[in-house]
Amino acid sequence: MLVRIGLGLALMAALALALFLYARNWAPNREDYPVQGLSVSSDNGPVDWGTLAAQGADFAYIRAAKGADWRDPDFAANWRGARTAGMRYGAMLEFSLCRLASDQATRFMTTVPRDNAALPPVIRLAFDPACTARPGRDLLLSELNTLVNLVEGHAGKTVLLNVAEDFDKRYDIGSGINRTLWLDGNFFPPDYATRRWVMWTASDMRHIDGIDGPVRWDVVAP
Repeated sequence: MLVRIGLGLALMAALALALFLYARNWAPNREDYPVQGLSVSSDNGPVDWGTLAAQGADFAYIRAAKGADWRDPDFAANWRGARTAGMRYGAMLEFSLCRLASDQATRFMTTVPRDNAALPPVIRLAFDPACTARPGRDLLLSELNTLVNLVEGHAGKTVLLNVAEDFDKRYDIGSGINRTLWLDGNFFPPDYATRRWVMWTASDMRHIDGIDGPVRWDVVAP
């Protein structure tokens, strides 16, 4: 009996390892999603942009700021590195429910240079455990519209909204603001918004040469 239990545990451990290795290397098929890239921030540490480009990353979205008070310390280096490597690149602002939209727009505009070659900017909408504010939907949409207009005025391009599932379930962003949606969903295309998505974070577990640890691997709808 003990031998059988031991064998069972060993098989379970082997299966778990195989699944982990599969998950960390998985990406959607290029035939289905030809354009694929990643999201990066200072959380990922130093990035070897030349290696990333050689590994098949077509583009990178680079965190510029979070809320109104915090600028990503690696933004400038990552922005410059992606451009030098010949990748397409864009900036991301992580929205905070605890700060005024105008202040967050100011932080973004003083961090991200105007760059005609850059991709459209992204505003990420996700709950932050450090911020407990949960304004009503009307107020949230009003603030978000203010932020969208200010960021678009600075960038000269229409923003994308990267909306987490729980955030969208609470505020129904897809029906409240007419902007391109970028949704999340490990391994399976997401279906939680009221409108079709154009970008999808297909995995937040992927490991790729050129960057330490897991990254958010993103694809563009064909």
